[in-house]
Amino acid sequence: MFFDLLTIRFLLKYMTRPLHFFGSVGGMGVVSGGGIALWLLAHKLLTGHDVAGEHGPWFVIAGVLILAGIQLIGVGLLGELQVRHFFTGSQNTPYAVDRIVRMKPSEQSLSR
Repeated sequence: MFFDLLTIRFLLKYMTRPLHFFGSVGGMGVVSGGGIALWLLAHKLLTGHDVAGEHGPWFVIAGVLILAGIQLIGVGLLGELQVRHFFTGSQNTPYAVDRIVRMKPSEQSLSR
């Protein structure tokens, strides 16, 4: 039941803009993986230690975060293309008009 609620929440919030979700998660992955990689590079350059031998798993974590982030951004872009294709090929709109509010003739003369 919890995953059903998560699915409904995701569909309601990100149905017409999937890049907002996948891009933010992917961007965080790329930034965090890049930060780890830069930290390892600075540690290697400043201390001269064998960083690959001492911190080998961190290299793997950084690489996986960067690649997974790039893939998530790509999935978000593909989702945006599908949403755009869906709404341009038919008369469907990404919004719904709740109500139409018209001014009375006396209000129109006051707004000018």
